[in-house]
Amino acid sequence: MSITRFIFIILWLISGAQCKTDDELKVFSVQTGGSLTIPCHYDTQYIQQKKYWCYHAKGEYKSCSVLASANETKGRVSVIDHPDQSLFTVTMTNLQDQDSGKYWCVVEIKSNQKNPIYVRIQSVPDVSVVSSSVSGDEGGNISVKCLYSSAYKNKHKHWCRYKDKSCYSSQSSSVEISDDERESFTVLMSGLMLSDSGWYFCSVGDRQAPVQLTVTCKAHSIINKTEVNTDTDSTRDLKQYGHLRLWHLLVVLLLLLLLITIVITTIILRNKHKRNNTHITHEKPDTTSDTDDSVNPECDVTYSSVIKLHQTKACHPVSEEENVIYSSVCEQVSDLD
Repeated sequence: MSITRFIFIILWLISGAQCKTDDELKVFSVQTGGSLTIPCHYDTQYIQQKKYWCYHAKGEYKSCSVLASANETKGRVSVIDHPDQSLFTVTMTNLQDQDSGKYWCVVEIKSNQKNPIYVRIQSVPDVSVVSSSVSGDEGGNISVKCLYSSAYKNKHKHWCRYKDKSCYSSQSSSVEISDDERESFTVLMSGLMLSDSGWYFCSVGDRQAPVQLTVTCKAHSIINKTEVNTDTDSTRDLKQYGHLRLWHLLVVLLLLLLLITIVITTIILRNKHKRNNTHITHEKPDTTSDTDDSVNPECDVTYSSVIKLHQTKACHPVSEEENVIYSSVCEQVSDLD
C-alpha cells in the first residue's frame, strides 16, 4: 500500500467525502486511446475544501487511490477546480482497457456520502458524441449529435443537465430530440439563455456522454463579429495598399532605368565626339615655316634663278653685263606702317 493511499484512507475515515453527482451510478463509455472530461459538482459551501479524483480499488469500499488533486496534473490525469461554477473537472487522456473501472469525485467534508462513476473503455463506445464542447449565442440555438451502438437502439434517449439533474426525453419549448433510429439522435436547443451554460449528457439507457455548453452574450457576439469585419476591412485595405506600393515601385524602377540609359548614352556620344576631334587634329598639315615668324604669310614670294658666270681668266676684265645678276625681290610691308 502506497503512502499516498494510506494518507487518503486516514483522511477518508476522519472527514469522509461527498460527490454531488446523480444518486445512481454513472457509466461513461470511451473509445480506446480516447480522452474523457468529467465534471464534478459541489455545493458553494465547499469551495475551500480539497478536491480529489481517485480510483476505487476492487474489494475496498471506503478507500481509493488518489490519482490527482485539484489544479494539478499527474501522468494522464488532470484536475482543474472552477470555484465560480462550483465544480471541478477531471480529464483523462489516452485511455486503455486497463483504465476501465470505478472512480470517485471526492470533496473532503464531514459526511460519508459516495456516488461513484464508472468508466468503461471500448473499441466502439456504447454512447458517444460528435463534439464534447459546443457554443452558441444568446437567443440562438445549438445542435448536438449523440451516437449509440446497435445494442442500445431500443433504449430511452435523454438529454440531461448535470447541475439540476433535469432531463428531456421528448419535445419541449426549448429542447427538441429527434432519433433517426440509425444509431444516432440529435438534440436541438433553441432560444438559448446565458443561464443555459453548463454540462449536459447524452443519455441512452445507463450510458452517458458529457457535453459542455457555452452560451455567449449577444452584445459580445456582435462585438466579435464587428472585430472580424474590421479585421477583414483592414486586411482588404492592406492588400490594396500593397498593390499601390507595388505600382509605385515599378514606376520608380522604370524612371531610374530611363535615367541610367540617358546618362550612358550621353557619355558614349561625348567620348565619340572627342575621338573625332582628336583624329582631325592629327591629320591637319603643318603650315609652320622655317622662316622668321615675323614674315607675313600673305606676302608674295618670288623665286629667281641666280646664274654665276665664272671668269676664265683672272686678268680678263669683266664687262658690266657679265657681272650683273637679276632677281625679283619681295618687299615686305611691315604691319607697323
